[in-house]
Amino acid sequence: MFRSRSWFGAAWGRPKNPHSLEHLKYLYNVLSRNQTVSEHNRGLLVETLRSIAEILIWGDQNDSSVFDFFLEKNMLSFFLRIMRQRSGGSSYVCVQLLQTLNILFENIRNETSLYYLLSNNHVNSIIVHKFDFSDEEVMAYYISFLKTLSLKLNPHTIHFFYNEHTNDFPLYTEAIKFFNHPESMVRIAVRTLTLNVYKVEDASMLAFIRDRTAAPYFSNIVWFIGKHIHELDACVRNDADHQSQNRLSDLVAEHLDHLHYLNDILLLKITDLNQVLTDHLLHKLLIPLYIYSLSSIRRQSEVTMETATQNLARVLNKSLSSFEQQESANGKVSSVVSLFLLSQVFLIISHSPLIRYLAWIILRTERSTFDQGLDKLSEHYEIFKRKFELTECEQSSQLEIESNASSSGSKENLLEEPKNVTDEEKEKLASTPTESTNISEKPFLETVYNSLDCTDNDYAALFALCLLYALANNKGVLPDLLELVLKPRMSPSKSVGRDIKYSYNTHLVEKLLHIVILSCQPSCRVRLVTLELALKLLLQLVTCDGQNVMSDLHKTSIEAARTQSTALLRNFYKSEEIFLDMFEHEYCDMSKGPLNVEWLCMDSAILLPPTGTPMTGIDFTKRLPCGEVERARRAIRVFFLVRDAVLTLNGEIETQLPLTNPQSCVQIDTALDLSIARYNSDLIACTVVWKDGQKIRRFLVIDIMQLILVEPDTKKLGWGVAKLVGFLQDIEVSGDKDDSRCLHITIHRPLSSGSTSRIPLLSAKFVFDDNIRCMAAKQRLTKGRIKARQKKMQHIARLLDIPGQTGPPSPAYVGGGSYVSRGISRMSRDNRPLFHTGRVPGFAAPHRENLPGIIHRVDEKRRKSTESPTRPSHPADTSTKIERNRSRESSCNRLRSREGSPRMPRPRSEEIPLELIKKPPNGVGDIISPKITILPRPQTPRDDVEPSTSVAPSKSPPPQLEIAEAKTSEETSFMAEEGNVTQRRKGIVETV
Repeated sequence: MFRSRSWFGAAWGRPKNPHSLEHLKYLYNVLSRNQTVSEHNRGLLVETLRSIAEILIWGDQNDSSVFDFFLEKNMLSFFLRIMRQRSGGSSYVCVQLLQTLNILFENIRNETSLYYLLSNNHVNSIIVHKFDFSDEEVMAYYISFLKTLSLKLNPHTIHFFYNEHTNDFPLYTEAIKFFNHPESMVRIAVRTLTLNVYKVEDASMLAFIRDRTAAPYFSNIVWFIGKHIHELDACVRNDADHQSQNRLSDLVAEHLDHLHYLNDILLLKITDLNQVLTDHLLHKLLIPLYIYSLSSIRRQSEVTMETATQNLARVLNKSLSSFEQQESANGKVSSVVSLFLLSQVFLIISHSPLIRYLAWIILRTERSTFDQGLDKLSEHYEIFKRKFELTECEQSSQLEIESNASSSGSKENLLEEPKNVTDEEKEKLASTPTESTNISEKPFLETVYNSLDCTDNDYAALFALCLLYALANNKGVLPDLLELVLKPRMSPSKSVGRDIKYSYNTHLVEKLLHIVILSCQPSCRVRLVTLELALKLLLQLVTCDGQNVMSDLHKTSIEAARTQSTALLRNFYKSEEIFLDMFEHEYCDMSKGPLNVEWLCMDSAILLPPTGTPMTGIDFTKRLPCGEVERARRAIRVFFLVRDAVLTLNGEIETQLPLTNPQSCVQIDTALDLSIARYNSDLIACTVVWKDGQKIRRFLVIDIMQLILVEPDTKKLGWGVAKLVGFLQDIEVSGDKDDSRCLHITIHRPLSSGSTSRIPLLSAKFVFDDNIRCMAAKQRLTKGRIKARQKKMQHIARLLDIPGQTGPPSPAYVGGGSYVSRGISRMSRDNRPLFHTGRVPGFAAPHRENLPGIIHRVDEKRRKSTESPTRPSHPADTSTKIERNRSRESSCNRLRSREGSPRMPRPRSEEIPLELIKKPPNGVGDIISPKITILPRPQTPRDDVEPSTSVAPSKSPPPQLEIAEAKTSEETSFMAEEGNVTQRRKGIVETV
């Protein structure tokens, strides 16, 4: 009736369509009427600026007339006018203005629209505006705006920001003022902006940066990094109790960011910038602070190993000596921190001129040159570099054959300047770097070698290994510098028919072997990560052209370390289930991947003294073990590491690990021929009830190592598809108190899947057709679990060279399982002292074939009569036999009292070993032979073992169980004919 709503809208002039040119015109009128910011209109201005950005982004993709109107009215001038006001509320509007500009430049895709916005120099005026940076929001949006603009830089847009005539570049010069801002987000944005600027290939702009800003900017960066390093060193010195891990972690992460940023600049390969940056890094940071700090141990101890280790122990005890305080006052850092920082430098930076210089100082600098100062050091390096370039040119001019033949001679000229040397003299020169007298003349290399001493601890040894590994694997280091120090040398003979000789750094190899041998001792203080890194470096030092060049003496040492690691683990070998789980868990954890040294040097926890408590949160491999369980874990890992290193050196392939071969296991959705005896013998129908109430009908197959839930194949008769697969060693079986037909089965995920968490793969209730089938399934599952774990424990025993493990399993497993009473479980635990009385696991196992069944009492006299009279009986054997007889009598008494309860399971003493009826005991086939489809007893030729008198008091449970087995085969009629099942049932009944 009344059109007041539309009438008012028309009066205000707001268009209905927010994405249109008319709406932009309306917003322009709003800005024109509100050019002065106040407390009353600041909300309106904020909403207007937000809407303008939205319309411009829409117009960039849909309507070019939007930008035409924006430029025609010069709307950016309104933005400048608002920013320059000092009235109340202007700061609030500036935040929205910077956010609008940031969104606008970030989302524009049309280059023409971008050129429109960058024209008239309004953007540069906004950049140089003096914002109130005390406001955190203004600072955040401003630096984000600058970074967004830097992403738009290219050879075409660079002239909108860099004015060659006025020699002005406000985008870059204003940004680098915040390189040392307290907020890490601001510092990262500045680094990103500078890299985006350096990537633009414009000669005049790069010349401006080199001449006007490079030297002061890089000098400030180097000073800032040095100050940061002193904070890190103070944190390490004053935090021996691991109370400032978060602070130390932040400092290490910041140093890594610096190195990556510097490396990114060097990788751009801008010659002028790289020269300036390299000069500042070498002469103001890396040499005076990083490398010269390595000489602290040398100057204090005068090359005495004992004093060096005392200094390391003093660092561990958080007590600073007067010398350390003096070094800290002189601008030096501790040698441990220096080794750690240099490792990060060689792992991250790959610029050849810088890396070669640093490597030459560490590996070749002599004490006389070092004492003369930094300038003399640079002169010696220039001489070395000119000789190398001259030698390289001479070699390139020669023929390829002559070059290969004389490569070792030319390298000798470069290293030690020998002239007209013979082959014998070359071999002598090749061995000189390994002599201690020659190493003592190299102060920095000597400090690294002295740090490898792990007699008291491996605190400094870990960082020395990291530095040597980083030096050996940095592509920027010259191969000539690494030969005979961190790389073997091949010395081909000129005479035909002579073998090629190899030489390597024997002094360093002996130190690494000492670390390996020391790690195999029971009470050493060498961490696992130190051992793994030492073995990793050892393999590189003695491997040349894919072959092992170790001497016989060193081969004997590494084999001795392997023997010691095996003996160390043999002390922890026990019959408990936790050892098997621990063994497989450690192997799975180590198989995830080799040690990444670069990631290792990112961890700030290794900078603190080694600790043995897990409460610090440090990874197990980076600390000392705590308690018996962690010592066992450490022994397992030492065994794996040394074993793998020996196999690699010998050129052998691992064939015994892992304990479970995945290729021989049944996988999900695999089609199985259920008519064969391997699967048909243990086939039981059941209903799986999940926790959510879902019910699925499946057939339960118990293989040698696996539990398989099978669904009949609809395409092939007698075939089934595996729907769920789990290892028998990872199952837990328990009965249901309310229903004798039910079993609660939990299958844990295997450790080999890559997950260390033991999340159940299956946890459900299995409902069988009757209690007899339920009893049979429980018995087979528990027996299968025990046998699976026995086989793996025997495999481990063979790996550890434990005698007596090639036969049946240890008696400690006979009483295992969840179905055994507490008394029998306690008796099995009491048998553990067998491993501490000079016996080996499986001592009483050869007589296992007479343990179960109903022929024990008859065969007892036969065993006594046939026993050799010359062999004295062992007291432990007599006591074991008495305990067995007592357990059988008690089992028989329990069975008589339960004759009226057919649902209860029979004791183990009354179980009939079905696998022993068809196959002889202790054979290979007793594990995989069918347990259901057996022949009638009269057809089994066992005259000496099963006489007719061996059927002692007849009992009802055995026939009931065997009839239940026949019923199990009968219900799987889709895989076999019904007549065969009926005939097999009749044969069993007649036997009973």
